[in-house]
Amino acid sequence: MQNSIAENIATFLKQYEPFNYIEYADLKAIATNCSILTLQKSKSLFKINDELHESFYIVYSGVVHLTKVLDAEEVLHSKCYTGNLFGLRPFFAKNNYVLNAVANEDAVLYAIPIAIFKPYLTKYSSVLDYFLENFATQAKPKMENYQQFKSISEIDTSSSDTNLSYFQDLQYTTNPTLVEINTSIKNVALKMIANKSNHAIITYNNKIAGLVTDADFTKKIGAGLFQIENDVNKIMSTNFIVVDKSISVAEAQLLLLKNDTTHLCVTEDGTENSTILGIISERDVINSQSNNPGILIKEIKSAHTFDEIKYIHTKYLDIIQNSFTKNIPIFHINAVASEILFSIIHKNIEMAIDHLGSPPARFVWLAIGSQGRKEQLFLSDQDSMLVFEDVAPEKHRDVKYYFVQLAKLVVGNMEKLGYKLCPYDNMASSIKWCKSLTDYINLFQNWMVTPGENSTDFSTILFDFEFIYGEIKIKDALESAIYQKSKNNTLFYDFLGNKVLKLPEGLTFFKKIAIEESGDKKDFFDLKQKGLQVYIDAARLFALSHNLKGVNNTYLRYKQLAITDAKNAEKYLDFAENYLQLQHFRVEESIVNDTDGAYINVNALNKVDKEKLKKCLSQTDDVIELIKDKYQLTQFS
Repeated sequence: MQNSIAENIATFLKQYEPFNYIEYADLKAIATNCSILTLQKSKSLFKINDELHESFYIVYSGVVHLTKVLDAEEVLHSKCYTGNLFGLRPFFAKNNYVLNAVANEDAVLYAIPIAIFKPYLTKYSSVLDYFLENFATQAKPKMENYQQFKSISEIDTSSSDTNLSYFQDLQYTTNPTLVEINTSIKNVALKMIANKSNHAIITYNNKIAGLVTDADFTKKIGAGLFQIENDVNKIMSTNFIVVDKSISVAEAQLLLLKNDTTHLCVTEDGTENSTILGIISERDVINSQSNNPGILIKEIKSAHTFDEIKYIHTKYLDIIQNSFTKNIPIFHINAVASEILFSIIHKNIEMAIDHLGSPPARFVWLAIGSQGRKEQLFLSDQDSMLVFEDVAPEKHRDVKYYFVQLAKLVVGNMEKLGYKLCPYDNMASSIKWCKSLTDYINLFQNWMVTPGENSTDFSTILFDFEFIYGEIKIKDALESAIYQKSKNNTLFYDFLGNKVLKLPEGLTFFKKIAIEESGDKKDFFDLKQKGLQVYIDAARLFALSHNLKGVNNTYLRYKQLAITDAKNAEKYLDFAENYLQLQHFRVEESIVNDTDGAYINVNALNKVDKEKLKKCLSQTDDVIELIKDKYQLTQFS
């Protein structure tokens, strides 16, 4: 490439991260090897499942859209503007592209050869740190770098901007081949063969002294530099990399790249002097990607037996636990975990249909309650409803019988996965919650007109429903009917508002945490009823009265309300964060003690966490005051 063109490219690159960390002379060397591509509007640079390119790209002018396919429809994932990088997948994965890259308008791109750029990752720590910051930390990117972050990561999940698999702990070999430093090369080779291993950790006094891999035998023994009778210390590498047991996928990928090595030694605390726990290979990093959310969903879709689903479900639970321990924000865990769980339910429905035969009518399966709000991060009760299209009266009985049988199969399989039956029978397998669309509309509307009557036969969690499977138009019709009836329905709001006011309080008169005073939960705190429920029920009331259709998640309801009802925005945002904090306590309890997290041991909390809990509970007073201020609470007081 002509020097003048290379200089122009180098000058352009210098304006943007991570190139601004690179010295100009090196930038010019990179630029000399760059190619200039012109991409006409609507033309593709690469498509999903295309083999990885040998270059990555930066936009010089124009706009490139990264898109994905969701439910057979191509949807926008992110936009790449001038200075944005994309196509970096070859740095971090071996499999093909997971997104399409399409010019939204005529675009000019610089293609940067990966082989040329890789050495500068090791030369400039700031360049590597740039990738580490974007891939291996839980901090959100700055807003101005948001599109950049998305285009770099090229995530293939349906509901989250954060690829949790990058943050999860890496599964590695926990029984590495260990040999003493005075062992002969021949005996090390024999032990590696016996263990079917491509490595050996060399030890001295039970501490790591060096590392030998297949490559060392090829280069040093095969070339005749040493004899197999020599001690292994003649060929071992002493420039080994040691990491601690909690290393994430992203960190491992980048350390392998930075140090141009194929293995990482794992110890208890990440130092050479602590207990040896295992070893990470490039293959381990590649295999770890099979545990990311996108791959799990693909595995679910291709599963043929319930045993396969059970196995995948255990990996789903691991994702939740690992993501939580890596301090991934609860909201992001909710978003990704719910998509996986919905896919599992979807597959169970497909299997039930395969068993029973084709449905006699169109229908929709809806998740309700915490599952419908995308907040079920633990093995709690399952709640659901099934709505089928209206059919001729003479067919109604047979149609309903089919769907009840289908629901029993699905609910039964979910129970086998650990999701208990709802004690109130709020499940599609009950004839009460398996109805035609008209029957459901009449049920909801009658209850909303006279909410005080037959209140024991109706649960407010039925307003928190989310599509899982079937004909989405049926769900939309039900939702429209509900919101039509909720408009200016002061009696309905009165009932829902008073329901929140009657919930048990989380703090005593003296502002102490109101623990249980008797029963098998004595001295525990009812986090679900005395903490979370106020925020959940209030968010539902506010959402219905503000016509927030399609927003079921409690956190998102408050975030949306902050926009819709701007004068109370600060309060809503506080409520949103408080709710996430309370949910954090519940998830932690469920993981640590293998429970559904409804009750927590307050005495086990440290001082800081107790204060956080008290803050969340004390601000339920603000929730109550806002309800009193917004609605006429007279009829059901």
